[in-house]
Amino acid sequence: MKLATWNVNSLKVRLPHVLDWLATEQPDVLCLQETKQEDKAFPFAELEAAGYTAHHNGQKTYNGVALLGRIAATDVTRDIPDFDDPQKRIIAATYDGVRVICAYIPNGQEVGSEKYEYKLRWLAALQGWLQQEIQRYPRLALLGDYNIAPEDRDVHDPAAFKDQVLCSVPEREAFQKFIGMGLSDSFRQFEQAEKSYSWWDYRMMGFRRNAGLRIDHILLSPPLAATCSTCRIDKAPRKLERPSDHAPVVAELTLPPA
Repeated sequence: MKLATWNVNSLKVRLPHVLDWLATEQPDVLCLQETKQEDKAFPFAELEAAGYTAHHNGQKTYNGVALLGRIAATDVTRDIPDFDDPQKRIIAATYDGVRVICAYIPNGQEVGSEKYEYKLRWLAALQGWLQQEIQRYPRLALLGDYNIAPEDRDVHDPAAFKDQVLCSVPEREAFQKFIGMGLSDSFRQFEQAEKSYSWWDYRMMGFRRNAGLRIDHILLSPPLAATCSTCRIDKAPRKLERPSDHAPVVAELTLPPA
């Protein structure tokens, strides 16, 4: 099973990139973040023509998450249960016995701000729900834009980002709580090139200078992590005209029957 995640930063703008990438990579499930569309505007038909059934949790202008699958999905869930939040940041479904959760974790804006406090509350709510999901679905994958660089090696300039949003201690501690639940950072299961990032600022030639951060992650429960054969960041779409500022992350699993 090939799983992938990609913050497309507006699916309306990036749909041709997504369709081309699906045709080339053919993931079994692709998680999208920042679709920035209401459900009524979502390109279900175009994706169906490409061989993918989509499930979307959208809102106008901001946020929005989607699951695109070549496999039939069951038990589709939108939003974190019992967490009052108008922002559309979660969608989950089960594919061939694998629970796939697509998450767009809040950015947080600035340490100490209201948006930062919201981010920490949101992470706590996700962790509480995730503990229940792991009990129900031992084969679970949490994919998405976490807006957290877990370690200094995931940041192009650790000194500049020290104690700043995306790299602050509470955010990194929240990431480690996912690891503490038994989830594995699939990218770090394998030897990777130094300075491997998944996001680069549009400004100041961030991509050209590789001034990036690794903030897009695929975390796997133990039964899935044991079958993961590779995880990589695909920088090719970031080189296109009018790209997203994020690159896709792809993990490949060799799964026994559920």
